[in-house]
Amino acid sequence: MSRKHHLSKHKTQRAARARTRSRVRMIFGAALIVALIAAVGIYFGGQPGGTAAPAATSPAAQSSRPLEISVAEAYAKYPDGAFFFDVREQSEWDTFHIPGVTLIPLGELPNRLDELPRDRPIVVVCNSGNRSAEGRDFLLQAGFTDVTSMAGGVTEWSNAGYPIEGTRP
Repeated sequence: MSRKHHLSKHKTQRAARARTRSRVRMIFGAALIVALIAAVGIYFGGQPGGTAAPAATSPAAQSSRPLEISVAEAYAKYPDGAFFFDVREQSEWDTFHIPGVTLIPLGELPNRLDELPRDRPIVVVCNSGNRSAEGRDFLLQAGFTDVTSMAGGVTEWSNAGYPIEGTRP
Protein backbone atom coordinates (compact mmCIF):
# COMPACT_ATOMS: atom_id res chain seq x y z
CA MET A 1 0.00 0.00 0.00
CA SER A 2 1.39 3.37 -0.89
CA ARG A 3 2.02 6.01 1.68
CA LYS A 4 -0.41 8.37 -0.10
CA HIS A 5 -3.19 5.74 -0.04
CA HIS A 6 -2.48 5.02 3.67
CA LEU A 7 -2.79 8.74 4.60
CA SER A 8 -6.01 9.04 2.59
CA LYS A 9 -7.49 6.00 4.36
CA HIS A 10 -6.44 7.48 7.75
CA LYS A 11 -8.15 10.82 6.91
CA THR A 12 -11.32 9.00 5.88
CA GLN A 13 -11.42 7.04 9.15
CA ARG A 14 -10.80 10.21 11.17
CA ALA A 15 -13.59 12.01 9.31
CA ALA A 16 -15.98 9.09 9.95
CA ARG A 17 -15.17 9.17 13.70
CA ALA A 18 -15.71 12.95 13.75
CA ARG A 19 -19.13 12.55 12.09
CA THR A 20 -20.08 9.86 14.62
CA ARG A 21 -19.04 12.08 17.55
CA SER A 22 -20.98 14.95 16.02
CA ARG A 23 -24.13 12.78 15.72
CA VAL A 24 -23.76 11.56 19.31
CA ARG A 25 -23.42 15.15 20.52
CA MET A 26 -26.48 16.18 18.52
CA ILE A 27 -28.57 13.31 19.91
CA PHE A 28 -27.36 13.99 23.45
CA GLY A 29 -28.11 17.72 23.06
CA ALA A 30 -31.60 17.04 21.71
CA ALA A 31 -32.31 14.62 24.59
CA LEU A 32 -31.09 17.21 27.09
CA ILE A 33 -33.36 19.89 25.59
CA VAL A 34 -36.38 17.56 25.71
CA ALA A 35 -35.60 16.68 29.34
CA LEU A 36 -35.29 20.36 30.29
CA ILE A 37 -38.57 21.23 28.59
CA ALA A 38 -40.31 18.37 30.40
CA ALA A 39 -38.81 19.41 33.75
CA VAL A 40 -39.90 23.02 33.30
CA GLY A 41 -43.40 21.88 32.33
CA ILE A 42 -43.71 19.66 35.38
CA TYR A 43 -42.28 22.34 37.66
CA PHE A 44 -44.90 24.85 36.52
CA GLY A 45 -47.73 22.38 37.01
CA GLY A 46 -48.55 21.08 33.58
CA GLN A 47 -48.12 17.71 31.98
CA PRO A 48 -48.26 16.75 28.31
CA GLY A 49 -51.82 16.74 27.04
CA GLY A 50 -52.84 19.77 29.09
CA THR A 51 -53.66 17.96 32.31
CA ALA A 52 -52.57 19.42 35.61
CA ALA A 53 -49.84 17.81 37.65
CA PRO A 54 -50.97 15.95 40.75
CA ALA A 55 -51.16 18.13 43.86
CA ALA A 56 -48.08 18.14 46.03
CA THR A 57 -48.42 16.82 49.55
CA SER A 58 -46.12 19.23 51.34
CA PRO A 59 -47.59 21.34 54.14
CA ALA A 60 -47.33 24.42 51.95
CA ALA A 61 -49.38 22.77 49.22
CA GLN A 62 -52.09 21.63 51.66
CA SER A 63 -52.62 24.98 53.38
CA SER A 64 -55.24 27.40 52.09
CA ARG A 65 -53.50 30.18 54.05
CA PRO A 66 -49.99 31.57 54.04
CA LEU A 67 -47.77 29.35 56.16
CA GLU A 68 -46.74 32.31 58.30
CA ILE A 69 -48.33 35.66 59.01
CA SER A 70 -47.03 38.78 60.73
CA VAL A 71 -48.08 39.83 64.22
CA ALA A 72 -50.16 42.64 62.68
CA GLU A 73 -51.96 40.17 60.40
CA ALA A 74 -52.57 37.86 63.36
CA TYR A 75 -53.89 40.73 65.45
CA ALA A 76 -56.38 41.53 62.67
CA LYS A 77 -57.66 37.92 62.87
CA TYR A 78 -57.78 37.97 66.68
CA PRO A 79 -61.28 39.48 67.03
CA ASP A 80 -62.58 37.79 63.84
CA GLY A 81 -63.04 34.32 65.32
CA ALA A 82 -59.75 32.70 64.36
CA PHE A 83 -58.71 30.03 66.86
CA PHE A 84 -55.38 30.95 68.45
CA PHE A 85 -53.39 28.40 70.37
CA ASP A 86 -50.01 28.64 72.07
CA VAL A 87 -47.55 25.72 71.86
CA ARG A 88 -45.23 26.93 74.65
CA GLU A 89 -44.80 25.14 77.96
CA GLN A 90 -47.00 25.87 80.99
CA SER A 91 -44.26 27.83 82.79
CA GLU A 92 -43.80 30.12 79.77
CA TRP A 93 -47.56 30.56 79.50
CA ASP A 94 -47.86 31.41 83.20
CA THR A 95 -45.32 34.23 82.79
CA PHE A 96 -47.25 35.96 80.00
CA HIS A 97 -49.59 35.07 77.16
CA ILE A 98 -52.14 36.49 74.73
CA PRO A 99 -55.56 36.76 76.43
CA GLY A 100 -58.11 34.16 75.31
CA VAL A 101 -55.55 31.95 73.59
CA THR A 102 -55.62 28.21 74.31
CA LEU A 103 -52.48 26.52 75.65
CA ILE A 104 -51.55 23.19 74.05
CA PRO A 105 -47.81 22.57 74.52
CA LEU A 106 -46.13 21.27 71.38
CA GLY A 107 -45.28 17.94 73.02
CA GLU A 108 -48.97 17.36 73.87
CA LEU A 109 -50.31 18.35 70.45
CA PRO A 110 -50.50 14.85 68.92
CA ASN A 111 -52.80 13.71 71.76
CA ARG A 112 -54.98 16.82 71.78
CA LEU A 113 -55.98 17.29 68.14
CA ASP A 114 -59.65 16.79 69.04
CA GLU A 115 -59.51 20.12 70.93
CA LEU A 116 -58.84 22.02 67.71
CA PRO A 117 -61.61 23.26 65.40
CA ARG A 118 -61.63 22.18 61.78
CA ASP A 119 -64.22 24.79 60.79
CA ARG A 120 -62.28 27.93 61.79
CA PRO A 121 -58.92 29.40 60.82
CA ILE A 122 -56.15 28.39 63.24
CA VAL A 123 -53.21 30.60 64.20
CA VAL A 124 -50.39 28.84 66.06
CA VAL A 125 -48.23 30.97 68.37
CA CYS A 126 -45.17 30.46 70.56
CA ASN A 127 -42.49 32.68 72.08
CA SER A 128 -40.60 33.65 68.92
CA GLY A 129 -42.13 31.76 65.97
CA ASN A 130 -40.02 28.58 65.77
CA ARG A 131 -42.18 26.11 67.69
CA SER A 132 -45.35 27.54 66.19
CA ALA A 133 -44.03 26.63 62.73
CA GLU A 134 -43.48 23.06 63.96
CA GLY A 135 -47.01 22.96 65.37
CA ARG A 136 -48.45 24.36 62.14
CA ASP A 137 -46.61 21.76 60.03
CA PHE A 138 -47.81 18.98 62.32
CA LEU A 139 -51.43 20.14 61.92
CA LEU A 140 -51.09 20.36 58.16
CA GLN A 141 -49.72 16.80 58.07
CA ALA A 142 -52.67 15.75 60.28
CA GLY A 143 -55.13 17.05 57.67
CA PHE A 144 -55.95 20.53 58.96
CA THR A 145 -56.05 22.96 56.05
CA ASP A 146 -56.75 26.44 57.44
CA VAL A 147 -53.62 26.78 59.61
CA THR A 148 -50.90 29.41 59.83
CA SER A 149 -48.25 30.38 62.36
CA MET A 150 -47.46 33.82 63.73
CA ALA A 151 -43.96 35.12 63.00
CA GLY A 152 -42.22 36.68 65.97
CA GLY A 153 -44.45 34.97 68.55
CA VAL A 154 -45.86 36.49 71.72
CA THR A 155 -42.60 38.39 72.18
CA GLU A 156 -43.21 40.38 68.99
CA TRP A 157 -46.94 40.60 69.87
CA SER A 158 -46.00 42.25 73.16
CA ASN A 159 -43.40 44.51 71.49
CA ALA A 160 -46.13 45.75 69.13
CA GLY A 161 -48.20 46.84 72.14
CA TYR A 162 -50.94 44.25 71.69
CA PRO A 163 -52.64 42.92 74.85
CA ILE A 164 -50.96 40.32 77.04
CA GLU A 165 -51.79 38.80 80.40
CA GLY A 166 -48.95 38.50 82.89
CA THR A 167 -45.64 40.29 82.88
CA ARG A 168 -43.15 39.83 80.12
CA PRO A 169 -39.66 39.15 81.49
